[in-house]
Amino acid sequence: MDKLIGAIVAAVVVAVAVWLMVRSWRRRSRRDARLGAYPVPGALAAALLEAEVLYVASTPEGEPFERLAVDGLAFRGAGRLEVFDAGVLLRIAGEPPSFIPAERIVGAGAASHAIDRGVEPDGLVALTWQPHESEPGEVPVRIDSYLRARYEGDTARIIAAVTDITATAGSQTQQEGEASDA
Repeated sequence: MDKLIGAIVAAVVVAVAVWLMVRSWRRRSRRDARLGAYPVPGALAAALLEAEVLYVASTPEGEPFERLAVDGLAFRGAGRLEVFDAGVLLRIAGEPPSFIPAERIVGAGAASHAIDRGVEPDGLVALTWQPHESEPGEVPVRIDSYLRARYEGDTARIIAAVTDITATAGSQTQQEGEASDA
């Protein structure tokens, strides 16, 4: 009889924990429904860099412990990062491809921790970008997406490649603005 009561109590505790996790994820999904990556362009030039990565999480900028449920970037998984002149393409297992245009990338740098991953100093790539918003809010949103390069040396290569395309995109945007002013 004591074992039966213990089993019932354990089952109730597990059921409540599962219910709370599901409820939390649904709330997070509703909260972040307006945020997403951009559509993948129909034609992209040859990739400047390709790397195998572990996608860790996306969080609000500067808040590495607050996960976002961004469409295409909601779940952790193995993936492939491709850097093009036009932007960054993330292909994460089980998720639709996510594209981030170069002009929407704010920067890339090294990080040591995110929501569920702590690594050696500078072991993660933090890609900061502005998401596509189906319903823009009053304050522009910025997202940090954290990636773990699979092979040694790829972290620095990814950061350098992303920095290069954002610098190029920034100078092109500035030249277009000057041309329209003339």
